[in-house]
This record gives sequence, C-alpha cells and structure tokens, in this order.
Amino acid sequence: MSSTSPRHFIDINLLTAATLRSIVDTAHAMKRAGKRVPAKMLPNSIADAILVMIFEKPSTRTRVSFDVAMRQLGGQTIMLNDTDLQIGRGESIADTARVLSRYVDAIMLRANSHETLIEFARHATVPLINGLTDVSHPCQIMADIVTFEEAKGPIAGHSIAWVGDGNNVATSWIHAAVQFDFELRFGCPDSLRPDPTIEKWVNQQKGRLLITDDAAEAVRGADCVVTDTWVSMGDKDEKRRKALLQPYAVTETLMQKAGKDAIFMHCLPAYRGNEVTDEVIEGPQSVVFDEAENRLHAQKAILAWCLGA
Repeated sequence: MSSTSPRHFIDINLLTAATLRSIVDTAHAMKRAGKRVPAKMLPNSIADAILVMIFEKPSTRTRVSFDVAMRQLGGQTIMLNDTDLQIGRGESIADTARVLSRYVDAIMLRANSHETLIEFARHATVPLINGLTDVSHPCQIMADIVTFEEAKGPIAGHSIAWVGDGNNVATSWIHAAVQFDFELRFGCPDSLRPDPTIEKWVNQQKGRLLITDDAAEAVRGADCVVTDTWVSMGDKDEKRRKALLQPYAVTETLMQKAGKDAIFMHCLPAYRGNEVTDEVIEGPQSVVFDEAENRLHAQKAILAWCLGA
C-alpha cells in the first residue's frame, strides 16, 4: 500500500484551478486520440488497474462512461450496487472502504448521501471519485466544460445561464464558475435557490454569480443556457416543484433571449415538455449529445489524474 495520500476527486471546489484546467485539457487531448490513448498520456499505474463502481442510485451515463473509459485506458472494472455490499447488513462504511482499498486501484461511488462519500474518502487508501451525490455532481460539469470549449473556445470570461432548480448539478456549476473564471447567472424560484453557504463561498472567492427569480434576466445575452430535470432522484415534492418551475422551462422564446450563437446543455435524462421543449433539445443550438459523449472523455482524464498522470 502507498504511504502517500490518494488523489480523490470529490468536488470541484476542493481542487486547484490549475489541476482542473489540466484535467480538462487532458480530456480534450484524449478525445482527439480516440479509443487508443497513447501511452505517453497515461500513468504507468493504470495498466491493468481495477476500478470498482458502486451505485446506490440508478445510472446510465455515469455507469457506461466510467466502464468504457477504464477499459479504453487499459484497466478493468467491477460494478456493484448497494444490495451487493455488506453495508446494507450493518458493516460500516469505514470497514468497506478499507477492504475495497486492498483489492482495487480506484473507487467510483454514486451515493444517496454526500456524507457517505466523505466517510468513504476518509478511510479509502486508493483514489475515490464522486459519481454523484445529493450535494454535487463534479464529473458532469467537467464534461460540460469540455463541451462548452469545443463549441465556444476557452470558458474563462464567458457567461453561463442556469435555469431551474438549485440542485446538485447546479452546485457543481457554481464551484466551476469560480475555478474556471466565468460568470454564472442563476434563474430559479426563491424557494429553490442554491444552499446559502455556497453563495457565501462564491463571495469569499470573489466569483461572479448572479441569482435572480427572472429566467429572462438570467438568460439575456448568455453564451450557454443549461437546465436539468425538475425532480431529482430522491425528491418527494414533485407536484410542488413542477408548479414552481413551470416559468423556468427552456423554450425557443427563452433561448432567443440568449446570445446570438448561444448553445444549450442538459446533463440528461431530459423530461421533454417539462424543463425543456423538443424544439430546443433537438434544435441547432443543442449540444446535449456531444455533452453526453464527453462524459467518457472527461472520465478518462479524471481517472488518469487520480491514478497519477
């Protein structure tokens, strides 16, 4: 076992801007390289490395992109859900993290609770990657940065509009706004604003964050419009959320208020007719399927960094 601390990928605000920039640049390079990533881009430790993926929540993109990413990098994967683990029968998270660290080279966890992720990280002696929690979704936003830069160039100095719920994906966008130096305009109902502690952190970091209850104000002149499902996994107030968020649906009319060449992003799955219309998600400004593909390339870059590149 290594005596050095593992490189965990927990949240965007916990890494330096330079590290994050390097991971995004690596993702761009790995996408250009295709399925066979040159050995010079990879750490020696990735050859035959094993990634265990643990899912407490359902997944399509995270599961498949991490699985394919690890295989394309020359490693192997094991997939587990919460019913496969002894945690469900009373074994502690700490013991599970210690044991898995003796078997595998990295762990990816999609957890119901962020506290579970933090407890795992506290006891794992191999890199741990946040595959989504109720608090944040950093891997998604790394792919989103890659997608934006493919379409519009370096993201620094640009303006991004988030329209909808202040959920876990939105939290990671807020972290990214500070770390990648862009403006984030947040359009949402007052009752679904992001956690106030995150707003306080942005102010301390002198980030550029506008929060308004006016969707049009958030979107006006933006380079990119982003939304997400109105009802996340675990939310129990579906009717209330839909009623509150109806004025924040991304329609062609709303997109027309964005910049002339603005793009539209959605991390998927999308519920068409709720948070976005068919005309927008299937329209010429939509890059949602490039965004979905870029989960693969961002995951490769994150894995390479965690394992020592």
